Amino acid sequence: MTTVKVFAPAKINLSLHVTGRRSNGYHDLDSLVAFLDVGDTIIAEPAESLTLDLSGPVAAEVPANDDNLVLKAARLLECREGARITLIKHLPVASGIGGGSADAAATVRALCSLWQKPWPEMSRLAQLGADIPVCMQSGFTHMRGIGDQLDVLGPTPELNFVLINPSVAVPTPTVFEALQKKDNAAIAGALPLPRNPSEREQWISWIANQRNDLEAPAIREFPVIDDVLAELRGLPGCLVARMSGSGATCLGIYRDKPDLAKLTDRRPNWWITQSAEWPVVFTESEPGTGVR
Repeated sequence: MTTVKVFAPAKINLSLHVTGRRSNGYHDLDSLVAFLDVGDTIIAEPAESLTLDLSGPVAAEVPANDDNLVLKAARLLECREGARITLIKHLPVASGIGGGSADAAATVRALCSLWQKPWPEMSRLAQLGADIPVCMQSGFTHMRGIGDQLDVLGPTPELNFVLINPSVAVPTPTVFEALQKKDNAAIAGALPLPRNPSEREQWISWIANQRNDLEAPAIREFPVIDDVLAELRGLPGCLVARMSGSGATCLGIYRDKPDLAKLTDRRPNWWITQSAEWPVVFTESEPGTGVR
């Protein structure tokens, strides 16, 4: 194998309940996570040393130095072989949709395939970032604890998503510090797992009754997020509009695909895209699965 190409899908939090804060500063979460068919791409090729090239529409916003999570993930594998890694960056940075974590996870999958190595333990990957283990799975997941308790669920119903980021980078620590109540209620009741399209309305109604505890503090710090939510709710057929992660990206769920032409004309500097759930699930026993 001379080249490995792996998709790094955007991660969205359909719900994000902050249920506590530990003595080490980490927060306990109870979150329903899905992955979409928009994202970045990692390409890995054999080389004498380890290098990183950046391309794509958002490449200029990504550091190319040793702080880049892609390089950190590559070094964590502790392989003496080299690789030329290319990150094709489409997702906005610091945007609440797991772009950096998805890139790191895709790097691990790509290099393990290229070098024929097993995946590292999830506890080691979590040292790079709490979202990396869930991004290794890249499936519809119930995530709890500090991101270390993962239950991969069945497929979601067929849904139409719109994602909007107002071109504002939101530092995650800033939002968590602005959260006044840190011991909120967990997800109540059993998660509905629809088996056929007729259960879609019940599933969406359940999602609509959940929440993102970081949404209110993020809006206080970055009021433009409220404008994003208003735009999403103003599109025809909006069923749910909610911020993802710590923001500023927000998601809308719709009965049918809305026409975004007027919105993109009105907000030319915003990142706006339509998407659907990305149903592929990776398993640790299948490193390299999902190569595109």
